[in-house]
Amino acid sequence: MTTTPKQFQHGLIVGKFVPLHAGHEALIRFALARCERLSVWVYSRPDFPTMPSPVRRTWLREVFPAHLFPHLTLLPDAPNPPLNDAPDAEHQQYVKATLDAWNVRPDVVVTSEAYGPSLAERLNIAHLPFDPDRQQTPISGTAIRADVHASRQFLSPLVYAHFVERVAVVGAESTGKSTLAAALANDFGTHFVREYGREVYERENGALFPEHFLEIALGHRALEDEAARTPGLNRYLFVDTTAATTLMWSYLLRRTALPELHALADACTTRYAHTFLCADDFGHAQDGWRANTEVRTVQQGFIFQDMATRGIRFHEVNGSLAERVARVRATLDGRGA
Repeated sequence: MTTTPKQFQHGLIVGKFVPLHAGHEALIRFALARCERLSVWVYSRPDFPTMPSPVRRTWLREVFPAHLFPHLTLLPDAPNPPLNDAPDAEHQQYVKATLDAWNVRPDVVVTSEAYGPSLAERLNIAHLPFDPDRQQTPISGTAIRADVHASRQFLSPLVYAHFVERVAVVGAESTGKSTLAAALANDFGTHFVREYGREVYERENGALFPEHFLEIALGHRALEDEAARTPGLNRYLFVDTTAATTLMWSYLLRRTALPELHALADACTTRYAHTFLCADDFGHAQDGWRANTEVRTVQQGFIFQDMATRGIRFHEVNGSLAERVARVRATLDGRGA
């Protein structure tokens, strides 16, 4: 079986990819269809602190994984690029000098930008334009940065995960965490992550050892990471329980905890953008696995103490489910204390 030779041997794409969006993806696929191999160079000066070049290259690796796109190469950072608003001629000279130093020899540059023809001329190679009027994908990085959530349909879930805020819902047993997390996901039109510990607890018939608590924390973390990359997210991911609570349970039931679990609990300090503590202000619901109201009060005290020790800012929510959802919404919308 013979294959038709592609139009070019080695293509080049240069861009900021801030963030990587559907237009960029279409440009790269267009180039891959016409070039035997493709080099993509991510650069910007100043860089973007909330999504620096290593993050943007990671997006490219995730959206275009090497096992599916073996002919795509990501070029590394280069020192001292020109400022973004420097004259085109300065950028063109920088690109040429850097490619020469790297011994990267493309025969075509592929762009959707007005600078494409002059860059190609400076490099003495061909220029292949793609959708310069943005008719195929009517979006730009500037527009997305203005409101990334309103433009999320133009972002791969792998990219949008970077902008989703994780919201922790914590509290002692029978304080309504699971019910609230599900209700919040429904109210905000997004997803929530269930409590994984309950599954392990029931599987082991309540006989948990320190290794089980680490399993719970790792499993819950994996569920979070999976959910954060699931289509349909909208601004927030609500999370029922955290590794810090799992650490508390390890000490309550086994009076010890593995160092790895301590590390996962420590990470809760920065892992969640917001934390809401469910108050223990309604009757204790016994489901055959839980303790009693007095034990719940002790657990709640430990959770208060843990967050104070870690310096985690939290909001306590109480009352009915509707009142709790309203309090969370007011806080996230900037109307709450």
